[in-house]
Amino acid sequence: KRKKNLEKEEEGNGSSFTCEICIEPMAASKKFKNKSRCTHPFCQECIAKYIQVKVQDDNTAKIECTGLECKHDLDPFSCKPIIPSSVFSKWCDVLCEDYVLGFERSYCPNTNCMALVVNECERNGTLKKAQCPSCKQWFCFQCKLKWHAGYRCEESGNLRDPNDIMFGQLVETMNWTRCPGCGHCVERKNGCSVVMCRCKTQFCYKCGGKYPLGCLCFRSFACNCRIAFSILFMAAGFIFVLAFLIKKFERGLKAFDQIGTFGAIFIFGATFGHSSLFMQEICQI
Repeated sequence: KRKKNLEKEEEGNGSSFTCEICIEPMAASKKFKNKSRCTHPFCQECIAKYIQVKVQDDNTAKIECTGLECKHDLDPFSCKPIIPSSVFSKWCDVLCEDYVLGFERSYCPNTNCMALVVNECERNGTLKKAQCPSCKQWFCFQCKLKWHAGYRCEESGNLRDPNDIMFGQLVETMNWTRCPGCGHCVERKNGCSVVMCRCKTQFCYKCGGKYPLGCLCFRSFACNCRIAFSILFMAAGFIFVLAFLIKKFERGLKAFDQIGTFGAIFIFGATFGHSSLFMQEICQI
């Protein structure tokens, strides 16, 4: 407490302070100011040396304040005037690299470009078609090759015939989806996004993945009409059973007759049976 009081007195005087790193008295003009994040009594020279070690030796992006139990980071723009321009430039590069590592990234397949492309839009790994911001060439973000319109990644290496390329472009224009089982193109006019090919393979028309485990958009209820149907069936079953019970009690009957009992059991069994199938389907998702 005495130490904190002394620091407050020194700061109040405005003439000098004691740096907690080098333990030397310093003029108030040499005190480092970390924007509005924290106000520890550190001199600019000590902070500058600390930043140089962190950046040049450790390649640290987010440099923490040296204050005891302080969880704030040093503000790069507050540090810019007290460190060499080369150190600040490298620090900016390290910060950019640290930012990029948090996103899915790829390099342009164009050998004359090879620019770094960052996916800042989709975080679930579903991005496929991407355009290089440098050379404007389209490529596949999944297989890192030139864009293969209408073909899957595993088929893109065999695209040599111009007719195959033209057919792939037609598939993309018509918005057809290839069956993951047999590879044939399927066109959906309307209805549920979960379709069945003539080879009996069920797949999602939106992402082209096998249903349900291979579907990339399975978390969206819009791609599965059967889930909505299951919910409606369960709701209708419960309403019917509830109305049946109310009607019996209104008549003053103490017990169900044989037909009514078996009917209620059948309805309950069908409803809960369908709900169990519904839960199994949800658990698979």
